[in-house]
Amino acid sequence: MEKSKVYFTKVITGESLVTLYQKLGISLPGKVAVKLHSGEAGNQNYMKPEFVKPIVESVNGTIVECNTAYEGARNTTEKHKKLMEEHGWSKYFDVDILDSEAEEVLENKNGEIIQKNIVGAKMKNYDSMLVLSHFKGHPMGGFGGALKNISIGLASSEGKRYIHTNGKEHASYEDMFEADHDSFIKSMADAAKTITDFYQGKIVYNAMVNMSVDCDCCNVAADPCMKDIGILASLDPVALDQACIDLIYKSTDEGRDELVERIESRHGTIILGSAEKQKIGKRDYELIVIDE
Repeated sequence: MEKSKVYFTKVITGESLVTLYQKLGISLPGKVAVKLHSGEAGNQNYMKPEFVKPIVESVNGTIVECNTAYEGARNTTEKHKKLMEEHGWSKYFDVDILDSEAEEVLENKNGEIIQKNIVGAKMKNYDSMLVLSHFKGHPMGGFGGALKNISIGLASSEGKRYIHTNGKEHASYEDMFEADHDSFIKSMADAAKTITDFYQGKIVYNAMVNMSVDCDCCNVAADPCMKDIGILASLDPVALDQACIDLIYKSTDEGRDELVERIESRHGTIILGSAEKQKIGKRDYELIVIDE
C-alpha cells in the first residue's frame, strides 16, 4: 500500500507555506475556507496573520473559525469578531464565524463513540478548505494538530461540548471535565471523519511546528518548550500529525521531554489510531524533505 506523502522544510516563512502547498499538486477549488486558530485573548503563541498571509492570498481564502465552549474572548460571535480585529485577522482577510447564525449536523454512522458532529452551518458555503494548524501540546487532548483543528476546531459551541462529553446532548461546561477521557480522544476522530467526508478530498493540511505544551486557546499559555522544527504539509491529516509526533520524539532538544509528557499523560496519540481506523488517513508515511 502506498504511503501518504508528507512534505517538510526547516525554513519557517510564509513563502515556505506556499512552496509546500504547491508540492502537494492540488488546486483547491471554488470558495476556499482557511481554518486556523484565531488565538485566545492574551495568548502569545498562535500563528500571526502576517505569517500566513502569503498562503491565504494564494488560495484567495476566507479565514473561518467557530465559537468556543468556555468563557473567554471567543465564546460569542460578537466577542470573537472583536478579537479577530484585535489580532489582525480582519485587517488582512475576510473573516467568517461559521456558527454565528446556525448549526448543521454531519453524520458518521460508523463512529466509534459518537455518530454525529455539530458544526457551523456556514461551512456549507465553502467548496474546499485549507487547514493551517499550529502544532503544539494541549491541556486535554495531549496535542493539537490537523485532526484536532478539523474536529473540535470546526465544531460549534454546542458541538464542542458534544465531542468533549462523548455525545451528551445539551452538555454543560462542567460536563466536559467529567466524561471518559480516552473516549473523548476517540470522539475527536469520529468528528474529524465527518469533515473529511464533507470535503471529499478538497482539503489540504499544513502544520507549523512551534511547540508549547499549551494550546492557543489558553489566555496565558506556557512559552514554547522546544526550538522550532519546521513546516509540514500533506493531503493526509493522520500522516501529518504522526510525522509531527515522530519529529518531536526523535528530537534531541532539551525541552522535548516536557512536550512528550503532555502528549503521553493525556493519551494523545489515541486519536491517530482511531482516525486511521475511521479511514481518515494512514499513519504510515513518506517524509519528503524540501530544501529551500
